[in-house]
Amino acid sequence: MVLSENSTLVDPLDLRGTVELARVAEGCGVHTVMLSEHVVLSTDSADTGVMANPRDYAAPGNQHPHTPWPDSVVLASAIAQATTELRVALAAIITPLRHPLQLAKQLGTLDLLAGGRLVVQPTVSWSRGEYAALGVPFGERGRILDEQLAAMHAAWTAPANRPSSHHGSRFSYDDVWVEPRRGEPVAMWFGGERLHDALIDRIVRHGHGFHPFGTPTADELARLAAAMATAGREIGELELVGGIRGRFTGTEDVADLGEALATIPEKVAAGYRSICFKPSMFTDALDEVPDVCRRVVAALDAAG
Repeated sequence: MVLSENSTLVDPLDLRGTVELARVAEGCGVHTVMLSEHVVLSTDSADTGVMANPRDYAAPGNQHPHTPWPDSVVLASAIAQATTELRVALAAIITPLRHPLQLAKQLGTLDLLAGGRLVVQPTVSWSRGEYAALGVPFGERGRILDEQLAAMHAAWTAPANRPSSHHGSRFSYDDVWVEPRRGEPVAMWFGGERLHDALIDRIVRHGHGFHPFGTPTADELARLAAAMATAGREIGELELVGGIRGRFTGTEDVADLGEALATIPEKVAAGYRSICFKPSMFTDALDEVPDVCRRVVAALDAAG
C-alpha cells in the first residue's frame, strides 16, 4: 500500500495518523507499506502542471512546491515500532543527496529496528532544483549512486568487528566501522521510467526486486532476464512489483476499485507477485480503507 500522498484521507501533517494507516493495512492482510520522499522541493516540482486530481500519483513535475514530504527514515522508524509483520519500503529514497556512510548507518539501524522488514529503493530522482539546493551535481547523479551502492554494500557486509574502506571519484575513506548492522545488505528494489542499461546493472548487482514506474515491455523483461542469467542469477529471484491505478473522470472524484482490480490477473500472469495500490484513489473515507485493503488482497489471492 502506498502510504505517502494520501492527503485526501489523512492530513499531511498528521504523521501519527499516517502511522495508524499502516497499522490498519497490516491488520487487513497488506504485506508492505511504501514511502516515497523529497528532501526539498524547488520551483521545478510543478513544471508539467499540478495533477488535476489530488488522488492521483505524484510524478515528476506535477507537485506543488509546498507539498509535505516527511523524512522517510524517521517515519519508517515509527511504523516499524508500531507494527510486527508489515514490511516498510522506502520506495524511493534519493540516495545521491546523502553521504553513503550516513545513509548506511541510518538504514542499518532501521533494518535492525524493523527486524529485517525494511526494503529500500535507491533512486536518482528528477528535480534539478532539489540537487542544486543541496549542492550535488545533477548530471553526475547516476555515477554517484553506483559508487554509493558499492560503498554501502561494503559497509554492511564487512566481516564482524572489521572495518570497511572505499576509494571512488566522489567518496574516499579507510578503515571505518558502520555499526550497528545485521551483517548483510539491506533488501533493495530498483525501478524507473525505463529499463536502461545502468538500471539493469544495478538490479543484477544489488537487486532483490524490480519496481518500475509504469509497465515494462516483454522485450525489456527479456533483457533483464538475460542479464541476470549472465551474472549467474535468475529473474525469478527478483520480487516483481506491479500496481493498479485508478481512472478519474474529474478533479474531485474517486476511481472505481473494481475496474482497477480487474487488471490484476493480467499482471500476475506476467510474473508480478506484489501489487501496490494507493487507497485515496478509491475512497475519501478513512473508515472505508479496511474494505479497500481487503478487496485488493482478495483479488491478488484469487489471481495468484
